Amino acid sequence: MEANSTDSQNKAYDAGSIQVLEGLEAVRKRPGMYIGDTTEKGYHHLVWEVIDNSVDEAVAGYCKNIHVTIHPDDSMTIQDDGRGIPVSNHVSGKSALEVVMTVLHAGGKFDNSNYKVSGGLHGVGASVVNALSSWCKVEVKRNGKIWKQSYEIGVPKSPVTEAGVTSETGTKTTFKPDRKIFKGEGIEFRYDILATRFRETAFLNAGLAIHLHDERTDKKELFQYSKGLEEFVQFINEKKRPLHQEVIYFSGEKDNVQVEIGMQWNDSYSETVYTYCNNINTLEGGTHLVGFKGALTRTTNAYATDKNLLKDLKTNLDGDDIREGLAAVISVKVMEPQFEGQTKTKLGNAEVKGIVESLVNEKLGDWFDRNPTTAKNIVKKCVESARARLAARKARDLTRRKTALDSGALPGKMADCQERDPALCEIYLVEGDSAGGSAKQARDRRTQAVLPLKGKILNVEKARFDKMLANDEIKMMVSALGTGIGKENANIDKLRYHKIIIMTDADVDGSHIRTLLLTFFYRQLPEVVEKGYVYIAQPPLYKVKKGKSEQYIKDEKALMNYLLESSISKMEIKNLKTGSSEEEVKQLFVDIEEYDSLLLKMSHKYDPDIIKFLVENAVDFNKFATDTTYRTAEIQKIQKYVKDNPNMGIVDVKDASNSSQFATVQTMKFGRPLITKIDENMDNYPEIKELQTLWANMNAVVQLPTEVITENDKRQVVTYKELYENVMDSSKKGLYIQRYKGLGEMNPEQLWETTLNPDNRSLLRVTIDDAMNAEDTFSTLMGEEVEPRRKFIQENALLVGDLDV
Repeated sequence: MEANSTDSQNKAYDAGSIQVLEGLEAVRKRPGMYIGDTTEKGYHHLVWEVIDNSVDEAVAGYCKNIHVTIHPDDSMTIQDDGRGIPVSNHVSGKSALEVVMTVLHAGGKFDNSNYKVSGGLHGVGASVVNALSSWCKVEVKRNGKIWKQSYEIGVPKSPVTEAGVTSETGTKTTFKPDRKIFKGEGIEFRYDILATRFRETAFLNAGLAIHLHDERTDKKELFQYSKGLEEFVQFINEKKRPLHQEVIYFSGEKDNVQVEIGMQWNDSYSETVYTYCNNINTLEGGTHLVGFKGALTRTTNAYATDKNLLKDLKTNLDGDDIREGLAAVISVKVMEPQFEGQTKTKLGNAEVKGIVESLVNEKLGDWFDRNPTTAKNIVKKCVESARARLAARKARDLTRRKTALDSGALPGKMADCQERDPALCEIYLVEGDSAGGSAKQARDRRTQAVLPLKGKILNVEKARFDKMLANDEIKMMVSALGTGIGKENANIDKLRYHKIIIMTDADVDGSHIRTLLLTFFYRQLPEVVEKGYVYIAQPPLYKVKKGKSEQYIKDEKALMNYLLESSISKMEIKNLKTGSSEEEVKQLFVDIEEYDSLLLKMSHKYDPDIIKFLVENAVDFNKFATDTTYRTAEIQKIQKYVKDNPNMGIVDVKDASNSSQFATVQTMKFGRPLITKIDENMDNYPEIKELQTLWANMNAVVQLPTEVITENDKRQVVTYKELYENVMDSSKKGLYIQRYKGLGEMNPEQLWETTLNPDNRSLLRVTIDDAMNAEDTFSTLMGEEVEPRRKFIQENALLVGDLDV
């Protein structure tokens, strides 16, 4: 250690040590500084950066429609009908479009002349997306002309060029995130994450239309709401029972601060309040939330006292009593917003508090006076909440005297750890006494505690606080964690374990128990989740045994890699191209799997068999559009292919409205007609290019047909799919592959090795990146209303891969 220290001291630190990262190099070097991280969250952040620019155009009054398209190769197109990014020469000598796309902190939002209100104030959005994409294309319609520029890893491939005339305006950006930056397994654009964000944005900007199209599944959705926040609140309460049909809505403006508020009470026991500033979700609240809460408590108490509705309570209502079952959205637009921290999750403008307070005092008081029957029902609900709070306090005090919730007493069947520093301690919440017993034997007694849970805990989504306190399993958990429970009493600083690990079976019951536990933490101890203390154990899905050796495999993809690693060197594949290495052969099978997966994703947009035929026969789509002789010959090939495959469909050639020639193939697939149009733009479609690349890579390794020769077998294969399936089948010979369902199938040694040992285990941290999505999910799956749950199951049933029952 000393020698290393001396070496570093001797290394010169001078002017030559100072690096200047040119252009967008800094973004690629430290992407986390600009998009938060390079996981799924940062991946989707690229979309938010581009969308926010279009939304700012809408807020300024220039944009009415935004079209978002997810392509099968996971590239993304975002198009708006705003003014279009300026393309004229900038003072730098380059086109303004190129400056916006390639220079950090370049944009039109630094003064208040172009955008009075804006969420993106740093001018880094478009350039950061460009820098972190393997390729990006921008098309601008402005001043009667179309302008284009393409980039690779943020570098322009050519100057901005004029590409036609148009009567429209707007900006179209297509990009594909760079997989060298986003390396995480399974990262892709998720429809539900995008839809939630776009729905939220459309609610906040009444009238704006956001069109979302996922070409991987052909799912389409339009988000457009004429009443904005009123419909937002109705959406929040869609899976609950509102106490009153009319949404309380009011808005106002003072000192250049615009305020909009929508609110409606329901019969649930949780509050749902979302706050926004300039369309940015302020997850940690801020001055607008403080003003709203203070005015809501004052106004409600003043009305209840004036109407003599608190006579039996003999005390004022608490803010928590009033907000039980409240769904509310607060949106403010501020010219110069001040956010606390880089994440923009807490508003700091002091003047906003008073403006929101005065608006709520005036408008809510007026609404109560004009709707006396509804107002009395709301107050009645608040009084019931107060009574339950007082009853729960008595129950908690009584229980504490009996030491069940006392921080000094631990549940009888819990096995605690020896360490007392919470940062080093972890507790496993284990499904069932049997698995709990194995876990107690297997654990590291120094740092790992185990609490077995018998059966399913109470669904806290449907239960009031006092009923929840009577549940034995919940009392055990609260005693073990040491935090106490309830908004008045929970103290996160007293948490005994900074890793709370939920460990359940990989079946339907296990999933239900896991969901009940997550519901409990989300509703009753949200800080534990927010601080990242809750984890889900991920026991391996497979055990592979050969002779006396055993290996545990995490999932399907890991199993494929294992089979390839263990078998490639023991088999011979004929017709390999000269010099193909073992790594290239392994990559061949990864490419085959990706090729088939991409074809499957495209099956909602095209007939996969037709696309496969076109790709594998190297059809030149540009030549198809311009060379009549070539096109005729290729159409004849397609017709022969269809004829040789009965019931596929018909082939026709038509003139489209723009006079381009199309070959139209109509087939019957999945019980419905599927029309595949082949035109001169096919070569530009990124998913087609991806298939062409994969096909070329596969051809570069092996020539079909081929033979797979193993010690005891020789098989002829004529397609890559057959090759893949044959090699996988051959790889499994001599192996015993066991798929685990329950933790009880493992003995203590196996449980330690796979699930408890920090060196080997796989844990999934639970986070709340999207509060609205989480709220909606818990209300759907765990709430009183049955219909939303039935709808959720119907819409998602076909997405289930493996289901253990």
